[in-house]
Amino acid sequence: MLATRLAELVAQTDLQLSDKQMGQLVQLVELLNKWNKAYNLTSVRDPQEMLVRHIMDSVVVGPHLQGERFIDVGTGPGLPGLPLAICNPDKSFVLLDSLGKRIRFIRTVVHTLGLENVTPVQSRVEEYQPEQGFDGVLSRAFASLSDMLEWCHHLPAPQGRFYALKGQLDTEELAAIPSGFEILGQQALHVPELDAQRHLVFVRNHS
Repeated sequence: MLATRLAELVAQTDLQLSDKQMGQLVQLVELLNKWNKAYNLTSVRDPQEMLVRHIMDSVVVGPHLQGERFIDVGTGPGLPGLPLAICNPDKSFVLLDSLGKRIRFIRTVVHTLGLENVTPVQSRVEEYQPEQGFDGVLSRAFASLSDMLEWCHHLPAPQGRFYALKGQLDTEELAAIPSGFEILGQQALHVPELDAQRHLVFVRNHS
């Protein structure tokens, strides 16, 4: 049972989730598994594995988010944005991706789960011009920190920050960020039963 398995995983963290939120996270995995067979949204095929590598890998970021308005850039099938939106109903999330099939999937999830704090947007990041800046710019899909900062530099509000989800930290990558940006810190993330390192890097724009 996915619900039992998810409860076991969440119990290994400090997260406090309601029964409704737990149910929505399970529904998300079921929808992702169903759509994945036709649309190839993720290379992870096993729903049990999705719980660890997609759901838990996303929700552990939640306690580190500061502010109310966030954008998940290159969200793919809504990761980490959808799990974070489920777990943080008081925050709003724009989920941005350039591929139509991913945005169609996200719209289906938003409708099925009744999520009122998610706005799916199909666009290339460099072409997306928000009316107001975001408190946080999230990404776990970018190849390098430099690419993320250069392509997303126009997205945060003046006091906003970038949250880059990374595996193992590469000191050369961290040192090579463009001028005008400052690394505020980094945080090792504990993802239950994930046999890999996960880190969150906090960056802000000086200019």
